[in-house]
Amino acid sequence: MLPAAVTMQNASAALRSVEAAVAQGGDLVVDASALAELDTSAVALLLQARRLAQAKGLAFRLQAPPAKLVALAQLYGVEPLLSAA
Repeated sequence: MLPAAVTMQNASAALRSVEAAVAQGGDLVVDASALAELDTSAVALLLQARRLAQAKGLAFRLQAPPAKLVALAQLYGVEPLLSAA
């Protein structure tokens, strides 16, 4: 679901994709395995995806997060929100 890069330059487009997926209903499963380039925008995007899903009463699951994403989430203290989701 995520592109190979989530940075400030394309985070808005990625968020629109997430919003469309949430609007369709059903659990929101985000496959992060393709992420090769990311910055803190990726963490913010995933947290927003989680909030949007929860607001609609949907489950949120993050699959195959790359090590850099996990490290950033741990650095910001939000890793439990993403891994426990």
